[in-house]
Amino acid sequence: MSLPAGSIRFPRYRVLLPRTRLAYVHLRNLFTDAKRDRAARVFGYVCVWLPDEFVLFYLQEGEVVNAAASPDGQRFHAIAIADAVAKVPREAEYGEVCFHEADDELLAIMHASQLREPQAWPHDVHQDNPDSVLAHLHVTMFDGVLEIMQDEGRNYVVFRGGDIVRAHFCDDLVAPPESQVRRLIGSTDSWVRVKRWPLPPPLPVQAAPALVQAYRELMANAVRRLVSAGNDSAPQVADQARRHLAQRHPALDRLPVAVESAPVVPSATTTLSFGRAPSSNVKDPIAEPRELSAAVAAWLNELLFHCHPANGQPVERFHEDLLRERRHMFQGAGLFETLHWKLFA
Repeated sequence: MSLPAGSIRFPRYRVLLPRTRLAYVHLRNLFTDAKRDRAARVFGYVCVWLPDEFVLFYLQEGEVVNAAASPDGQRFHAIAIADAVAKVPREAEYGEVCFHEADDELLAIMHASQLREPQAWPHDVHQDNPDSVLAHLHVTMFDGVLEIMQDEGRNYVVFRGGDIVRAHFCDDLVAPPESQVRRLIGSTDSWVRVKRWPLPPPLPVQAAPALVQAYRELMANAVRRLVSAGNDSAPQVADQARRHLAQRHPALDRLPVAVESAPVVPSATTTLSFGRAPSSNVKDPIAEPRELSAAVAAWLNELLFHCHPANGQPVERFHEDLLRERRHMFQGAGLFETLHWKLFA
């Protein structure tokens, strides 16, 4: 069967897993091995072709740090890592997968070209003419990235001061980069599109699914403990605080607290590698670790400001008891830095 973006290709440095039927590959095991095996702790990307969607995972040192998805290989959107993993069936009948090595610069370029708007070309630049394109970039001393899409192959060229400094091509070519750029842009036997972007920022790193799950359990436990301490209004206060703070911290939109089904005390042995169960309808926030930690800290601050333990327990002691089980994880993520209370002195 035909797959969305079935012909899409990206540059790569080494093929770790050639394009293979998804039925032969267990994606979660692939990611787990990439974290545990030193030889597999590489920078790269994993492409997954599903019957109705194309999903792309970005890896740094074997860790999945970001993800994007597209219905057709042209229009991409950001997606939380756990949500992207949940899209892939554990026993897939259809679909394909590949795992390619790529350096950090290429990963940042790929991500930016998928999720950021390109710069417009002046009207007098003919995008099918290599002389016109390269002359304009040289005269304007362009600093940025040129994407040359030939059919479904993406090629990226990095410019500094209008000159080519590096190039990432889909195919192994031996000619100088400028000659290849001219050949690709001027090709008349295939469909070509040329876009450009400023130099991209480093690849954004999403909060790990395990951290998102830990924060869900943390807030559910905070509410449960407050209720146990005699404050029956804690669930309503927590929800109102979350909705109010979501204007400044959008990550909170996807962190509702299901107090009824949450465990009272999280156990380190139950932390899942990719967060919640794949069958869950809850979507993970798309946020960097510090951004997510700042949002949860603001939520905790607001909750404990309006809702003290009714049994007279000091707020500092309440926090320490609540956070003790995973204090090293939370401290590493930056949660303690924005709490109003100094803990574990």
